[in-house]
Amino acid sequence: MLQDIAPHIYHNEMSFAPPEAGAAALVYTQGGILARVTDGLLELPRVGDFGPAQWIYGFRVDETSCYLSLEPLEADGFAPTAYRELKPRHLVFACAVGQSLLRWYQSNRFCGACGAGFEPGTRERSLVCPRCGHTIYPKICPAVIVAVCDGDRLLLTRYAGRAFRRYALVAGFCEIGETVEQTVAREVFEETGLRVRNLRFYKSQPWVITDSLLMGFFVDLEGSQEIHLQEDELSEGRWFHRDRLPTDHSGDSLTGEMIELFRLGREPQ
Repeated sequence: MLQDIAPHIYHNEMSFAPPEAGAAALVYTQGGILARVTDGLLELPRVGDFGPAQWIYGFRVDETSCYLSLEPLEADGFAPTAYRELKPRHLVFACAVGQSLLRWYQSNRFCGACGAGFEPGTRERSLVCPRCGHTIYPKICPAVIVAVCDGDRLLLTRYAGRAFRRYALVAGFCEIGETVEQTVAREVFEETGLRVRNLRFYKSQPWVITDSLLMGFFVDLEGSQEIHLQEDELSEGRWFHRDRLPTDHSGDSLTGEMIELFRLGREPQ
C-alpha cells in the first residue's frame, strides 16, 4: 500500500530546527510537485536549490528531513510533476503526506473563533491563535472500507459522477456520535440497501490523498442479496465470484489489497 515504504522509515515527530541546505524541499504547484524525473525515478530538489524562502518542517524519511513551502517556488532543472505513478515509493509517499499538510496549512490561515491570523505552534505541530489561544491540529478524517461477502462472492461498486471509474468497495466517512462499527452498517445499507453481520476488522491505512484514516472491514451479507443503489453516490453495484474479480485496482490502496485477499480466499473469517 501507499505507506508501505520498507526498508525506509517514516518519522512524523515534529522538529523546529531550521532546514539545512541538503534537506528535501516539498514545493507544490497546480501541476503537482516540483521535481525532476529520470527513467521514471523521482528526484526532489533540496532547500539549497532555492533562494531565501519560508520553510515549515514536515517529517523525516530515514535520515532525510523534508521541509514544506506554503508558496510556489522555482528552481533550475525542476518542473511541476504528477508524482503518483512514479518511483521510488518512499518519495511518492513523502510527496503525498506533504501535500496533505499543505492543504491543512493553506485552509487554516485564520482562527475560526475570533478571525485573527493563525501562527505556527512552538511546542507541537499545531496552529495557534495569538489573540484568543484557539489551537487546531492537522485534520484526519476517519472512514471505512467495507468488503461485503456472500460465500464466494464479493460486492463491488462504481462511483457516480467521478473521474475514477474502476470498481471499488463500499466506503464512507464516520459521522458525529457514531462508532466505526455503526458506520460500516450504515454506509452499506445507505449505498446498497444490504444488511450485514459478522464484522471483522482487517487493517487501517493513512490515506493522505484525502486526509483520511481508512479502516478496512470484511462483513457477511445478512438477508436479501438484492442491491438498491444510492444513485447519487454509486452508478453500479455487482456481485463478483472470487475467480472473476477485476484486476485493474491500485496496489497502493487498502481497497485493492482487500479485493486481492478475497480473490485468494484469505479474507478473515
